[in-house]
Amino acid sequence: METNGIVQTVEDNLKHAKAGQIGIVGIPFDAHSSYLHGPALAPEMIRSALHSESANMSTESVMDLGRSDTWLDLGDISVDDYLTDIQGGLESILNNNLIPISLGGDHSVTYPIMEAFAKKYDELHILHLDAHGDLYHDFEGDKFSHACPFARIMEKNLAQSLTQIGIRTMTPHQQEQVEKFGVEVIEARDFKPDLELNLKGPLYISLDMDVLDPAYAPGISHYEPGGLSSRDVIGILQGINVPIAGADIVELNPKRDINDMTAMAAAKFLKEIIDAIISNR
Repeated sequence: METNGIVQTVEDNLKHAKAGQIGIVGIPFDAHSSYLHGPALAPEMIRSALHSESANMSTESVMDLGRSDTWLDLGDISVDDYLTDIQGGLESILNNNLIPISLGGDHSVTYPIMEAFAKKYDELHILHLDAHGDLYHDFEGDKFSHACPFARIMEKNLAQSLTQIGIRTMTPHQQEQVEKFGVEVIEARDFKPDLELNLKGPLYISLDMDVLDPAYAPGISHYEPGGLSSRDVIGILQGINVPIAGADIVELNPKRDINDMTAMAAAKFLKEIIDAIISNR
């Protein structure tokens, strides 16, 4: 973030934050992507979409975020060391009693984020929206791949439960991991808009943009047909009725987006997540 030509860091912006606010933070990192790079460019694209004159800042419950001091943009975390910098950045935000929403970045960022959350929360539950389970023990020799974060999270007991929605790339190995870690999986083929979710709080939401069918989200690295609609995802977010500790939105790849379609969807989800956090305090 730059103000009057002066680059402001997350630490600088935290000085102006108030306890209880929602802190938006970018994590421009995609070094653990397995197929294409590009998600490191996403944070600024989501911000641009959020403030686009083609839309407005109100949520669907008519909460005007443009006139609200319940949230602020903290800028981006500079990532030189994947684990240390991401975990440390989130710890700073949490230690200031803010509720973080991270804009990624590839999905590998969720593991160090959860390392930070585990220091604050003795009990945390995760809602994970994705085409992929991201439960590989390692992927192509990389145990920190964006295909692996939830294996790291669950094997280190950083969350009490993991609920996954939208999965449509199950493999024998990942099915074994599901059973090993006791993951609740609602595959895309079994999803229904009126599905009742028995979620527990405090809840962390990890939203991979490829949970959407590629028809709704061309700006992703991995096209997996048969996904959810934008309305399906919005319905899930609006149906949450437990306290939310934080969230991330990941895997938007601006290099593949068309007319900012996916960025606008991400911005829409961001607004509805902020609304859900405020509504479930």
